[in-house]
Formats: sequence, structure tokens, C-alpha cells
Amino acid sequence: MADNEIIEAKTETQPEVIVEEKVEIPSEDVQTKSEEITSKPKIKKARKPKETKEKVIKVEKPLPDFRTNLKLFGKWPINVEVRDLGLKPYINLAAVQVPYSAGRAIKKQFWKSKKSIIERLSAKLMVTGHKGKKHYWTSNVNTGKSSTQFKVLLNAFSAIEKKTGKNPVEVLFRAIEACAPREGIATIEYGGVRYPKAADLAPQRRIDLCLRWIVQGAFLASLKGKKHMQDALADEIIATAAGDAKATAMSKKTDLERQAAASR
Repeated sequence: MADNEIIEAKTETQPEVIVEEKVEIPSEDVQTKSEEITSKPKIKKARKPKETKEKVIKVEKPLPDFRTNLKLFGKWPINVEVRDLGLKPYINLAAVQVPYSAGRAIKKQFWKSKKSIIERLSAKLMVTGHKGKKHYWTSNVNTGKSSTQFKVLLNAFSAIEKKTGKNPVEVLFRAIEACAPREGIATIEYGGVRYPKAADLAPQRRIDLCLRWIVQGAFLASLKGKKHMQDALADEIIATAAGDAKATAMSKKTDLERQAAASR
């Protein structure tokens, strides 16, 4: 009897464990939405046709008379023919009365071709003392306002007109065509040794060298009160246009081309 009592006590102490599982019943709204989604067929949207843009052809309007008839400093016309076809695209012949662009042509590297050639000459007047990478002579007397350089150009062009009886702009172009070098030197380093090699010069480089040499020759001629700058510039331009070997620009051109011929 005692054993039976013990067994009954053990069974009473172990209650049954009931696990309740929670099942979420979808609401009627969710069921209807899911049924609608499954029931609706997928409709592909039609693509819009690509809009074809019409090409607009810009027609350059002819300049008015007051623009084409402008004269440099109100005296000399600029519509001069450039004979050197290699330099023609890089010489701006736009009619201007005062060649001053306020730095519009310095945004990109080679936009200086868009500047007037007279303005490029006046810019070179501000740094005439530069010779290579060093200051050969100080050029502080020429730096300053652009109006100072315009006065030098105006007086120089008036002197050219008196001496030659020609348009000074045309004389300047003939000087540029005469002294622009066609061949230069490029330094090549091979095995730690540098040696020169002849190379053709770009048109931009040809014009820059010519303007630099003309202004340097005029500056050296006017150094220490020998001449006024405008007279020295006029003489240098006239001599260069005539192909005079004594002109500084012509002598520098022959020296550079002789070195290039020797290093071919």
C-alpha cells in the first residue's frame, strides 16, 4: 500500500504542460488588398518618343559700319593683308580703336591669338628687360599703366608714318613676317647628357619671339638716354621690315636659325 501511495503522489506532482501556439489571422482588409494585387494584371507603360531637337544654324551677322571702319588710335586702318599664311590665323586683325581687352584672353593657354597684335606688342613693352630667364637690364621704367605704353606706340607709329609714308600697321606686319624664325632648338637629355636638337617652331612661338626681339632692340637702343623709346622702337620696326642685318631682331633670328642648322 505504501508503494501505491508513493506512485500516486508522484503523478500528482507532475502537472500537464500545455503549449499554446499563437496564429495571426489576417484581417479582411489585408486579404482583400493581397487579392487585388494578385488579380490586377501588370500594364507596361508606353515609352515616350524621343524629342528630336532641330539644329539651329547660327548665321554671323555682318558688323556695322562703325565697327569695320574703326581705325587704330583714330588714325590708321588695320585691314592689312598678312602675306605669311602660317602666321595669318594667329594674328588678330579685328578693327579696334584702343587695343585693350582687360585680360579676356588669359582664361586659356593659347587664347592670346584672340588679342589684337598691337595689344600684344604693348604688353611686351612692359617686360623689355627680360633676356632669357634672367633680367638682362631692369625694365622698371616701362612697367606701369597701359596708357603709358599706348603713348609710346602712338608716337612710334607717327614717326614710322613720317619716315616711310606708309601705314605703320602694315610696316609692323612686314617686320613680324621678316624676323619670325622658322626653326629653333629643343634641348634633349639622354643618359644624363643634354644636347640641342633642331625643331620647327609653332606660329605662336614665332610671333612671340619676334615681338620680344623688336622690343628688346628698341630698349637697348634707348638705354641711358641715347634715344627716346618711341624713336628707338620706330627705327627698330623700320629696320626689321627692311630686312636690315644690323637690326637686333634680324640678328637674333639668323643666330637662332644658324644654331638650329648646326644641330640637325
